[in-house]
Amino acid sequence: MSEPIVDWVIDVDTHITEPPDLFLGRLPAKYRDVAPRVEKDEATGWEMWVVGDRGPITPVGHTAVAGWKDPFPAAPAGFDDCPPASYDPHARLEYMDSLAIWAMALYPNVGGFGSQVFLGLKDPELMIACVRAYNDFLTEWCAPAPERFIAITALPFWDVDASVAEIERCAKLGHRGVLFSGEPHSHGLPVLANPHWNPIWECAQANHLPISFHIGAGNFTGQAFWTPERMEHYSVGGVNGVFAISMFLDNGKQIVDLLYSGILCRYPELKFVSVESGIGFIPFLLEACDYTFEYGDVRAQRPEFAMKPSEYFQRQVYGCYFFEERGPAQVIERIGPDNLLFETDYPHPVCLYGNVREKIDAGLSEAEPDVRRKLLFDNAAGLYGVGAPSRPASIAR
Repeated sequence: MSEPIVDWVIDVDTHITEPPDLFLGRLPAKYRDVAPRVEKDEATGWEMWVVGDRGPITPVGHTAVAGWKDPFPAAPAGFDDCPPASYDPHARLEYMDSLAIWAMALYPNVGGFGSQVFLGLKDPELMIACVRAYNDFLTEWCAPAPERFIAITALPFWDVDASVAEIERCAKLGHRGVLFSGEPHSHGLPVLANPHWNPIWECAQANHLPISFHIGAGNFTGQAFWTPERMEHYSVGGVNGVFAISMFLDNGKQIVDLLYSGILCRYPELKFVSVESGIGFIPFLLEACDYTFEYGDVRAQRPEFAMKPSEYFQRQVYGCYFFEERGPAQVIERIGPDNLLFETDYPHPVCLYGNVREKIDAGLSEAEPDVRRKLLFDNAAGLYGVGAPSRPASIAR
């Protein structure tokens, strides 16, 4: 039986499980004794990333649970037990081909989803060096197929000058997006609207690089969720659900902050992406923004706003979905298909795995072919400069 022909997909949110030696070979020699490292927790047997004096940050295996035999929080005990596609670019390409995924955007784990973990190192020079080391690793990782891997530059966002320098450096290395915290104020820094950040927006716009707000880039400690009381009464799976959905909604707040910030007025060519947060709430957010915008007579107070918040969203902001089956049709009906992107979050705990094509078909079962192609390929290709695939796509059903 011949394999059916299917359309290629661009997956705009996946992660790399970083190898234990990532920093050892890429930092100046004077920092190797204090570099982020992997240590084995004798009590659990898990390999853990340790960054600065904060103690263990996260189990290595929790970044690569796709296909694991038992439900989360069960996970590979260490790096050697992780699936090769989580850390090896050649294995990742094979995995992509098996699902007709032409390109994948790549995000970090160790430094956090916005580089905020490096703040715990407290040495400004070391903090920046770690971000640069990660970006160098990412560039090397993408080398086997730079046309298919979408490198997203991590930033030392706490240092504007260093961030601008890193955007310029990584743009020359072929990176195609920029990772920034959607809530810098949660780290004691100025709010998004503050002109403090203007050099970053100017640099990203000049280099045609969209800005990603990935969930969990603010206060990601989870201390308010992972308490003994909650785990007793909610179960581990229940707490994980509350925690994950709270992060989705945090990104909704960041979208609202962005729409009211004036950044989109000042930088009309700059694009923003809300990553891993879902799309079902977007119509409500836009309607609420427009209502409060008019009710509060914001235009009279902020004359830079030539349009309503929803119109700035349509021009410059994207949302990403993965597990939603009802959301895509509802959001397409309300705001159209041009601002929507598809992701899998591979290989994280809530990712699509073993059901990627089924979820795609369930969410787009009633979509016209041109709309389906926009969500699955064209929107992302235009945003990240992904070229046309070099061969037809096919997968075994």
